[in-house]
Amino acid sequence: MAIPKICGIETEYGISVRDHSDFNPIVASSLLINAYAKPALRRVKWDYEEENPLRDARGFERAPAEGAAVEDETGLVNVILPNGSRYYVDHAHPEYSSPECSNPHDGVVWDKAGERILEASIQAAGAIVPNGQGISIYKNNSDGKGNSYGCHENYLVDRKTPFPNLVHHLIPFLVTRQVFTGSGKVGAEANSRDVDFQISQRADFFEVEVGLETTFKRPIINTRDEPHADPERYRRLHVIAGDANMAELPTFLKLGTAALVLRMIEDDFIAEDFTLTEPVRAIRTVSHDPSCKATIELSDGRRLSAIELQWEYLRLASKYSEDNDTDGGAADVLSAWEQVLEGLESDPTSQSHRLDWVAKLVLLEAYRARDGLGWDHPKLRLIDLQYHDVSRKRGLYYKLERAGKIDRLVTEEEIEWAIDHPPEDTRAYFRGECLRRYSRAIVAASWDALIFDVGEEPLRKVPTLEPGRGTKAHVEELLDASPRAGDLIANLGA
Repeated sequence: MAIPKICGIETEYGISVRDHSDFNPIVASSLLINAYAKPALRRVKWDYEEENPLRDARGFERAPAEGAAVEDETGLVNVILPNGSRYYVDHAHPEYSSPECSNPHDGVVWDKAGERILEASIQAAGAIVPNGQGISIYKNNSDGKGNSYGCHENYLVDRKTPFPNLVHHLIPFLVTRQVFTGSGKVGAEANSRDVDFQISQRADFFEVEVGLETTFKRPIINTRDEPHADPERYRRLHVIAGDANMAELPTFLKLGTAALVLRMIEDDFIAEDFTLTEPVRAIRTVSHDPSCKATIELSDGRRLSAIELQWEYLRLASKYSEDNDTDGGAADVLSAWEQVLEGLESDPTSQSHRLDWVAKLVLLEAYRARDGLGWDHPKLRLIDLQYHDVSRKRGLYYKLERAGKIDRLVTEEEIEWAIDHPPEDTRAYFRGECLRRYSRAIVAASWDALIFDVGEEPLRKVPTLEPGRGTKAHVEELLDASPRAGDLIANLGA
């Protein structure tokens, strides 16, 4: 039986400093995070002991490149926040990794909380940077100069599920889901063929079907094997083939549909073979066709559009949900999935109030019609970028939202709560509450452990290897009965 699909999203944000084309993005990102994080949180180090980005899910470990930097010796800013998230500098970008969530609705809430944290960081940095220096943060995936940065999803998967089964069934799904998860982009990059506008920001950057890398030779299926949980029981599926979304429905569908497909794979429910003849070419073909009518070839000779293939996955997921006890709001996911596919099939522009790429395309077409602009006009790329500005005053997405042109799934009250509070039904609750209550006694933390210094030798490591434990229901009484960190350690050992 499939295990619960606890999930989370890691987002690398684009950063720029206005009127400073030669700015150092690492320094700017560090400044941003330091300005936001309280001193008590900055002193808690990230624990890298259990991390190994070179371990491959295919059963081997790649040797490190000669001269490669050791992660914890880089000196980059890396903090854990009371909402259970990680906020740090990664590859010259500020990155927000959401806490573990048990369902796609919460995934949206804590992902949006990340945007608010970045927005607040800009304001905090403005108080210490001369004249504010105009820091801007963009929740996008490309700088328009051939460089791409990621928005990665993580899902808890049963270790018993053969990895080749995941690859077999996920590639067609990931290639075609971009019709509702794409963020839209003017032009093409990475030596791809020229297009005026495409569905996905990331599609041009994928070069292979399966692999370990994330920043070059990007694979559709990433094989990194870092479970951040009990390695005997769990796998963490690290999905890098996706865009960062401003609109809430694409994030909801991105998490919810993938969770259902993974459940079906674990339960060996998918009998059909949707193998694609050329997945890398197919992912670009789908992205380069905003009409959503282009077909891609399956290994059995059929040619289907991305929407037609998504209908097949939806049909299976609906049947699976009838026959199995699903959780995580599956009924809402199935309903939204169906509505979006129906709308895209009828007229893609009908989904401008729900999907990022359609909202952006309609916005750009309005500017083109008003000002007589060709697709190669620089103003269109600026509009494209401004759509992703996390500032609610400047961002064009938020302008559309205020005008009632974008549907909402979550409330501002939920998002404001999530900025400083963790989800209550995963281990993120224990991590976040410990940071809130005992930060001065915590030496280091990671997804699967907290290390305490309670004035005794040695340091005390508290493992959190079960993502579904450490919830409010499990530990609230324990925490309330432990006014000091030493009390917590003693009570844990009782």
